[in-house]
Amino acid sequence: MPPEDGGGEVEKFVLQSDSVRVEILSLGCIITALETRDRAKQFADIVLGFDKLEGYTKKHPFFGAVVGRVANRIAKGKFTMDGKEYQLFLNNGPNSLHGGARGFDKVLWSPQVLPSGVCFYRLSPDGEEGYPGELKVWVTYTLNGSELVINYRAQTSKKTPISLTNHAYFNLAGQGSPDIYDHEISIEADSYLPVDDTKIPTGEVAAVQGTGFDLRQPVQLGKHLKQFHLDGFDHNFCLPLGQTRHLVARAHHPPSGRTMEVHTTQPGLQFYTGNNLDGSLKGKRSAVYPKHSAFCLETQNWPDAVNKAAGTQTSLVPPRSPVPTTSPQPHFPSPLLLPGEEYNHTTWLCFGTA
Repeated sequence: MPPEDGGGEVEKFVLQSDSVRVEILSLGCIITALETRDRAKQFADIVLGFDKLEGYTKKHPFFGAVVGRVANRIAKGKFTMDGKEYQLFLNNGPNSLHGGARGFDKVLWSPQVLPSGVCFYRLSPDGEEGYPGELKVWVTYTLNGSELVINYRAQTSKKTPISLTNHAYFNLAGQGSPDIYDHEISIEADSYLPVDDTKIPTGEVAAVQGTGFDLRQPVQLGKHLKQFHLDGFDHNFCLPLGQTRHLVARAHHPPSGRTMEVHTTQPGLQFYTGNNLDGSLKGKRSAVYPKHSAFCLETQNWPDAVNKAAGTQTSLVPPRSPVPTTSPQPHFPSPLLLPGEEYNHTTWLCFGTA
């Protein structure tokens, strides 16, 4: 690592099966490569990123990294807990995004090799990036055949918000392909969170029925964005609450046959279509990454839940419009972790062909 980032050696780990090959760094638990087969059994790397470490130590859009202590946006970078206001670093307009100035994506983790994977550990000090509590965090990647499993565990010394996710950018045609318009996407969610112009949820839980957010049946992304005059997605879809594994999303690239399923125990899925990619970054094999050249399916808690969940908010923002909600989750799930409890969530990425 560069001296200004504390030096230290970055290690790379390779997990490999007959059908999947994954490369992961001890810097930010970053997935730097993920190769899967098409229907002709040809491998291609389906995640965006860089050939060299320097790409990951400079500013980039969180390619492949684990983000935290709190993934996604916190309104105005502040929250109040037990009568005390906490101010975080603002790194996304008026808001705090993905853990702040030096989140979990920018630090070295301590690795331990397991029989079919690797476990990364770090101790986030009390007060790091403005968050209370000393937080012990374990992120474990295991590869079982065609299934990549990511487990997140954490324990805290003080009450603190936490929401961890992996921010891999996928293109099932292969990284460096110009867009994702020929991908078919489905998301198993009856409701989503409308957002304001800074991408903060308004507080309303809206039904997807009859809107461009109804992805319960597969849609071809390019056609769908045109049909509903959408600039892209950067929204949280509301998933069933509870700690059981459930299928939440599926992506299919018909020309190559590659498929990807996402299963999780998390209550939310942020679907992001690379709207802020602008072709300015030089990626792997000198690829450029223009707008809509990748998608992210980030399993996590709902954005800004620390300000909106029951028991955390001062006041809920009134809904923008009287849209009836079907099977609403009346409250945002609490992101708060207490001493003596354990944060424990798992996401499964299942790769195949169709």
